[in-house]
Amino acid sequence: MTPRRSRLTAVVARCWPRTLRGRLSLVALTTAALVMVILTVVFNAIVRQHLRQQADDELRTRAAAVAATVDTRHDPVRVLETGDDALLDANVWVYAGARVLEHPASAPAHGTVSRAAAHLAARAGARCATLESAAPIRLCAEPAGHTRAGAPPATVVTAMDLGPYRASASTLLVASLALDGTVLACTYVLTRLAVRRALRPVRTMTDQATQWGAVASGQRFGGAGRPVELARLGASLDELLDRIRAVLRHEQQLTRELSHELRNPLARITAELDWWRARPRTTADTRTTHAAIADAADSMRTICDTLLDEARATAHTAPGTTDVMGVLRRLTDRLRMPGKVPVTVTGPKTLTVGVPAALLERMVGPLADNALRYAHARVTIRASQEPGGVRVAVVDDGPGVPADFAPQLFQPGRRADPEDGHGGAGLGLPLARRLARSAGGEVGHDAEHTPGARFVVDLPGG
Repeated sequence: MTPRRSRLTAVVARCWPRTLRGRLSLVALTTAALVMVILTVVFNAIVRQHLRQQADDELRTRAAAVAATVDTRHDPVRVLETGDDALLDANVWVYAGARVLEHPASAPAHGTVSRAAAHLAARAGARCATLESAAPIRLCAEPAGHTRAGAPPATVVTAMDLGPYRASASTLLVASLALDGTVLACTYVLTRLAVRRALRPVRTMTDQATQWGAVASGQRFGGAGRPVELARLGASLDELLDRIRAVLRHEQQLTRELSHELRNPLARITAELDWWRARPRTTADTRTTHAAIADAADSMRTICDTLLDEARATAHTAPGTTDVMGVLRRLTDRLRMPGKVPVTVTGPKTLTVGVPAALLERMVGPLADNALRYAHARVTIRASQEPGGVRVAVVDDGPGVPADFAPQLFQPGRRADPEDGHGGAGLGLPLARRLARSAGGEVGHDAEHTPGARFVVDLPGG
C-alpha cells in the first residue's frame, strides 16, 4: 500500500462514525444525496429543454407571421408593406436565396448575428441554432411562400435573446440546490432522532445488564411494549442470562462440594502432621502417619477425579449406540477383586442403548460401587428391554437406604452415615442422575425393594 493511499485510509477511518446512530445517519444522508442529485439533474435538464422549446415555438410563430408578408409569386421576390412594419424590426431577416431583402435596423448587415442568420438561411428548410456570444441568441429559419421554378427560395430568420430563459433556468437550479440542502439537512436530523429513539430501548437494556447481578437478580429484559426485533433480542438475552445463572450456580455448587469434601481429608493430614511433630516418634508411628496422610491424599484425589469426570461427561454427551452387555461385563471385570462381594450380570445378549459406552459406564459405575460397599453376599446387575427403552437395575442385599434419608439420596455431598467406615464423597449418585438426565434418561431408587437396595437406570433405546 502506497503512503498516499495509507494516509487516505487513515483519514477515512478517522472520519467514519464510530456509533451506530452516526453510521445509519451517514448511510441515510448519502442515499438521500444520491437521489436528490439525480432528481435535480433530471429536473433541470427537463426545464432547460422546455424553455428552449418554448423559445423555438415563439420564434417560429413570428417567422410564420413575417412569411405571410413575403410575395414569392412575382420576380423578384419582395416584402409587402403592412400596417405593422415594427414586426420586421424585431430581429427578423428575410432572404431571397443569398440576397437579403430585409434585416433589423439594430443588426448590421455584416455583423455576427447577421452572418449567423445568413448561414442558417443558406442551409434551406426549417432549422434552429444557438449563437453563443456575449449574450446567447437563438435563431430559427422558416421557408416563406411557394418558390417558382428557377427563382431563389425565400427564407425568414427570426432571433431572440436567450438570456431571460437561461436566467430562469439558473434561478430554478439555485432554488433546487437550496431545496436539496434543506431536504438533506432535515433527513440527517430526522434520521438521527429516529435512530436515537429506536435505540433507546437498547441503551436501557445495556444499563440494566450493567446494574443487574449475574446470579442474585431475578430481573428479565422481557419484550412487552418493544418492537418485534428488540423483543426477540430481549428473549434471547433472558435465555442467555438463565444459562449463565445456571452455570454460575453449578460452579458454586461444585465449590461448596469441594470445600465440604476436602475439608475432612485436609484436617486429617494437618492433625497427623501436628501429632507427628509434637514429640519424637518411633518408626512404626511414622509409618502409621505416612499411611494416614497417603489415605487422606488418595481420598482427595478421588473427590477431584469424580468432579472432573462429571464435568467432562456433562460436556460430552453426544448420542450414540452401545452394546449394553459388553459395557456391563467390562465394568464387572474391573470391579471383581479378591475378597470382594461377587457381581453378577444378567440380560439379553443383543441389547443396545442410545448413549456412548463411556457415558453408560459412568452412570452404572457409581451405583455398582455403592452396592459393593454395602452388600453382604451378592450384587446383581440386570439389563432388560422396556417399552420406553432400556433399563439397568443394580441390586444388593445390604442394609438398604434409610427411609428418612431417601429424600436426600441424590443431593451432592450427602451420606446417610458419614461415620460408617465406608469411603465415598457423596457425589456418585448425583453424578449418575445428572449424566442420565443429560442423555434423556433417569436414575431412581426403588424404595419398595427389600431387603437391600435397588437402583434403576432408564435410558433411551439404541
